[in-house]
Amino acid sequence: MRLFLSLILTLIFFSSIEAHSKLRIDEFFNVTHFQSINLSPNGRYLIVASEHPAWDSNSYEQSLWLYETSGRRKQLITNQLFASYIPKWSPSGDYFVYLMKDKSDSINDRHRVIRSVNSSVKNEQQIYLYNIASDEIIPVGIGYEKPSALTWSDVDSSLYFAAASSESTEDVDREYEAEWKDVIEYRRRKPNDGSIIYHIDISRKNRRVTSKIHQITHLNFIVRDLLYTVSEHKIICSSFSNIIENSHDLEVYSIDLLNASSVKKLTNNDEFEMNLRLSKDGKHLFFRSASSLTGKITSNKTQIRLKSIDLTNGQIDEWGKGFQGNVDDYAIRSEGGVFILGQLGTNTNVYVQQSSSKYLTLQRGWNGTYRTISTSTSKRYSSVAFLHSAFERPEEVYFIDHIDGLSSAKRITNENQFLTKTNLARSKVYTWVNSDDHRLIEGILHYPPGKFEQKNLPLLVLIHGGAVAASLNLFPPIWYMFPQLAAAEGWLVLEPNYRGSSGYGDQFVSEIYSTFLSRPGRDILDGVDCLVRDGIADPTRLNVGGYSYGGYLTNWLITQTTRFNAAFSGAGPLDHVSFWGTTNMPNYANTLIGGFPWEIPDIYAKESIIYHLDNVHTPTLIFTGANDVAVPADQSFILERGLKYLGIPSKLLIFPNEGHDLLNNPWHSKIQIREQLKWLERYGHVSWFKTTS
Repeated sequence: MRLFLSLILTLIFFSSIEAHSKLRIDEFFNVTHFQSINLSPNGRYLIVASEHPAWDSNSYEQSLWLYETSGRRKQLITNQLFASYIPKWSPSGDYFVYLMKDKSDSINDRHRVIRSVNSSVKNEQQIYLYNIASDEIIPVGIGYEKPSALTWSDVDSSLYFAAASSESTEDVDREYEAEWKDVIEYRRRKPNDGSIIYHIDISRKNRRVTSKIHQITHLNFIVRDLLYTVSEHKIICSSFSNIIENSHDLEVYSIDLLNASSVKKLTNNDEFEMNLRLSKDGKHLFFRSASSLTGKITSNKTQIRLKSIDLTNGQIDEWGKGFQGNVDDYAIRSEGGVFILGQLGTNTNVYVQQSSSKYLTLQRGWNGTYRTISTSTSKRYSSVAFLHSAFERPEEVYFIDHIDGLSSAKRITNENQFLTKTNLARSKVYTWVNSDDHRLIEGILHYPPGKFEQKNLPLLVLIHGGAVAASLNLFPPIWYMFPQLAAAEGWLVLEPNYRGSSGYGDQFVSEIYSTFLSRPGRDILDGVDCLVRDGIADPTRLNVGGYSYGGYLTNWLITQTTRFNAAFSGAGPLDHVSFWGTTNMPNYANTLIGGFPWEIPDIYAKESIIYHLDNVHTPTLIFTGANDVAVPADQSFILERGLKYLGIPSKLLIFPNEGHDLLNNPWHSKIQIREQLKWLERYGHVSWFKTTS
């Protein structure tokens, strides 16, 4: 009997392993990424923008889907969405507007396409209106410049949009070219460095669509966000700059439509305002605020906050005062107040706040990460949609009729459920203490499948970017953080939330500045020491890698210790001075380091990587986007050249036509991670330094 029972248990064990196969790189990269969600005013419909690899075309397919929240309908609107613009519902909820990558009229065979009267003009840009009742897509010509921002007015037949200014004339262009030939005047202001705000009226008669466009005003900056408030009869917009050298390039403005030449600056600070939204009555403007960008050590450094401006008197209020975490997203409640997605530690939860003077209240829900939230806007409805994931729960879209039902929300999508059929890593939070200042540091441990809490495992330290970001309780099938995939290959993965990470208080964030490599580097090394002392990590099989700021820290760490067998560094700065001089975010570099190179040369030297490169004995894989302007590719070239001269095994991968984020070709992301795993397998199990010395 005992033998029979043992046989049955063995069969059950092996059948369960067979049912849950190993997570492989092909599955990891076939996930759907949700880019935005937007509930209709009455909560009956949900538009979902998503992205999926299109391997055959070396690109990503960006799709827009329409769902009935009752679950009865799922409909593809387009798979050529211009994803930089988030689709928006009209005031009545009868339409939504979106942009497409190109002007093809063959949008989708199952839809009837109504041609705009002006759409025959070659190279003309269009916006697209979808009519819920008639299932029609209506293209409307808007000129030759693609909008940088777009918003509805107070009626379904009227919109405002911002587009690049094109004041230059052919005669002026010819004169300039005759004088300067192909010489580039750096910092010469170009006409399209400014924006023009337009108003468009749309009318339909006998299935014909006509539009009238007139110019509202010209602005001398690029417009990023655009809103219309009927109560104040104003346009609200935010400015942006392609090179962030001055924090005042990033401000919020209002334009009085009764006097369009009257442009008023609503903010004047060292912060970066983003995600602008209006209160239900249109009298308050909400935005997330990241600070500070002064480039000085003494400036106040905080996590992302939620603020609002009273448009009637200019008063600015902060929401969620006293909250020790980071505001990742928010939504305006139909009943008044806001929902806040607040990251605290390794979880992001939903909070409710009735007014800026009231307390923030945690809403009971699931552990994990609520990434995006959307609400119905009508006072008659209080439904909510959101994105959620956790360690063993892939991200999907969920819906509830009321926030009180958060813990029993209905799943709307099933795009990534195939991942639950794979044998996933088990994960837990792990803490340790910094040996220098005794700060408690937190991280996430991902164990190889079937080896939860086992000992003496090979370790990969996977470092998040930011630095003001964090590794979270989520399922992140994204190209630069792949703990689940690395764990599936047998690695114990530590994701450290080092000094400067969000979710642990403003003081924790500010402690990275001026010690921007040495302090978080010590946090990470002490975490590795703790894992070794606890017998969890094998001290002879330690490895490290990261992307962006994670690459920055990787470059630093391999100059500080020879304990790591292998390393990989993606888009990681190496030389602080040349990084400051070539990045499109010099203000960020100033703020991080604490000043200009000539002001604080001692800090530049103390935190230097390049001057300690001869300490490196770790084989290092390096990769970068060829067109990266945030961390220019020359930083990776310098690292590769230095390691080459030092005789350290290294390899540099350059991804063409890619910027800082590898967003253009999915093969680039896949090859990057494939090569990282191969590098770990080749060098990660035995010390190259010890075997060659």
